[in-house]
Order: sequence, then C-alpha cells, then structure tokens
Amino acid sequence: MKMKCAATFALAVTAGAAQAQSSVTLYGIAEVGINYVSNSGGGKTINMVSGEWYGSRFGLKGNEDLGGGLSAIFRFENGFDITNGKLGQNGLLFGRAAYVGIDSKQWGTLTAGRQYSTVYDFVGGNLVASSRWGGGFIAHAGDVDNLNNTFRVNNALKYQSVSYHGFTIGGLYSFGGVGGNFHKNSGWGLGIGYAQGPLQAAIAYTDQRDPFITAYNNGANAPAAITSPIYNAYASAGNLNILAAGAIYQIGNFWFGGTYSNTRFTGLGTDPGNAGAVAKLRGSASFNIYEGDFGYQFTPALSASAAYSYTRRASVGGDVGATYNQYSLGADYLLSKRTDLYMVLSYQTASGVNSNGTPAVAALNFLTPSTVNHQGVVRFAIRHQF
Repeated sequence: MKMKCAATFALAVTAGAAQAQSSVTLYGIAEVGINYVSNSGGGKTINMVSGEWYGSRFGLKGNEDLGGGLSAIFRFENGFDITNGKLGQNGLLFGRAAYVGIDSKQWGTLTAGRQYSTVYDFVGGNLVASSRWGGGFIAHAGDVDNLNNTFRVNNALKYQSVSYHGFTIGGLYSFGGVGGNFHKNSGWGLGIGYAQGPLQAAIAYTDQRDPFITAYNNGANAPAAITSPIYNAYASAGNLNILAAGAIYQIGNFWFGGTYSNTRFTGLGTDPGNAGAVAKLRGSASFNIYEGDFGYQFTPALSASAAYSYTRRASVGGDVGATYNQYSLGADYLLSKRTDLYMVLSYQTASGVNSNGTPAVAALNFLTPSTVNHQGVVRFAIRHQF
C-alpha cells in the first residue's frame, strides 16, 4: 500500500512539473467593416464584410518543454465569417493552419500538417503592402503570386531555421499521396530571408503540382472553381511556379518597400476537366508583378500608407495578354494595443483580355469582378485582437 501511495504521489508530482513546463494559448482576431464597391457584377454595392485585412479567426497554439533546448509545438487555426458565423476556407474546421512539430533553439523548427506556402512565409507575410496595412483588396491582381495567402499547402513537411547574423532559411515539401505516382499532387518550396536593423529582405520559390486540385482546392471534394477572370481559365495547368522577392527599409517614422514576383501556370491542358478550364489552351501563362509602397507613422496611434502595383500577363495562345494597374491608400488608428480602426481604398484598371479571351475586366481580390475595365472599393472597419 505504501509503495502504491508513493507511486501515485510521484506520478502527480511529475504531471505537475510537466504541466508547469507546458503552455496552451487561445488567440484570435475579430474584424468586420463596411465596404463600398463601385462595380460588383454590374452594380454598386454597400455591404458588411468580415476580415479583409486579417481574416477573422481563432486558434490554439502550444508548446511543451522536452529539455535540452527542444520543445514540442502545435497550432490549430480556424477561419470564420463574423457576419454570419460560417466557417472559412471552404468549411474546413482548421482551414487556416493545422500542424505539429519540434522546435529547437539551436537548429530551428520542423513541422508537419496544413501550412503556409514558402513564398508567403518569406515574402508575403511581412514585405508586401497587403500584409502590412492593406489586406486582400490591395493584393496583387488575383493574388496569383499567393503573397496574400490565397492558398495553404496540405500534407506539408516544413523546416524553418533560427536566425544566424540576421539570415534565416526554410523549405517545404508537400506529399502528393497518389499511389504509383510519387510526384502527382506534390509541391515544394525554398526561401531565404534577412532582417537586421532597419532592413528586411527575402527571396522565395514555390512549386505546386496540379495546383487547382491541391492548392486552390481548399478542402473541396472536387477541384475548386476559381472565380477570378484573371487566371480561372488556366485551371488545366499541371504546375504552378512562383518566384518572389521583396525588401522594406525603415528610416525613423518613414518606411518604404518593394516586391517583384513571377508566377507561371505551366503545362496548360494537363488537367482539362478541372472546373473553369479552357481545354484548348496549351503552353504556359506567365505573370510579372511589381509593387512599390511607403508609409509614415504620424503618432504612436496613427499611420498612413500608399501603394502601387503593376501586373503584366504575357500572351497565351496568341492573345494580346493583359495589364492591371492598381492604386491603394490606407490609414490605421489604434484605440488600444488590441483594437484599431482602419480605412483602405483601392482602385484597379485592366486592359487586354481575360484568361478566357474576353475583354479584360477589373477584378480586385475578394470582390465579385467588375463588368467594365475599372473597379474601386472603400472600406471602413474595426479590428480586435485577443
């Protein structure tokens, strides 16, 4: 009996010690605002929309100290629409992120699950205007470079190094899981970043096979139908290749930055049965995108920013290609450390032809495409972080 009591006491002490070295955090963002759109499918609209700068979400993250500088970590993050309570990411319970792994203070982090792409981790997450102050409306045309995180990567094994003299490296491999075809539905990416003093810079590459099944699918049972006319006709592509680079520099209260990306939908015609695909297309569709932006912190609570992006899609199948010019302004006011009010304005013009060969129309990200070659949006919103 004494031995049993002693064992029970030891187990309780051990459990308490383990608990003391572990933590679980509930966190999230609740964001909602009013949008005015100049042309949404042919008419002006005013509506309430959830999560445009940062998607409304809640999540759990945690770690357990394993000793020797090692920790077990996990993260489960859900996206939702605050206006009606619906799940985001096509109804996935943890559509924003779901992974578990090991973190080493000396070597870096290795995680497995549903995760962000490499181009978003290194460039999109903090070097483009859409992530820093503008949100999805000011993302590059169609977000074809995924710098605004349109898609996540399933079945992904990811490595992220610790910082060494300001440099970090990372890589990702996504398992396709198709019997007899090791490469089908797979993907990979590499990135390198630098952050030291006033300068941040990065370059990254993502390669995703069968992208309209794996990347844009977002958990749907069938290949997803992309609504953006900027690239929806390329749904038959066998590969998606994205190269992105960017930098930002801070001088006192003023900062400026820029990015470049090249996105290529290659192997057109590989999957002609995918929703929206124009089956007769062959070859590749290539987009070159340039962005410049700057901002100023007027007071600890008030900041303002501006950005311009230029997107050029090369000829596909002998068409004239397409060009998109986008102009954006934004302002943010902190009510507290966790709550802010913001305004964003974006205006896009289009010329050339859509991916399906019809006259190009403006199509700001997140919005129903315009019926003409221009489209504007103004948003006023409140955001609370917890």
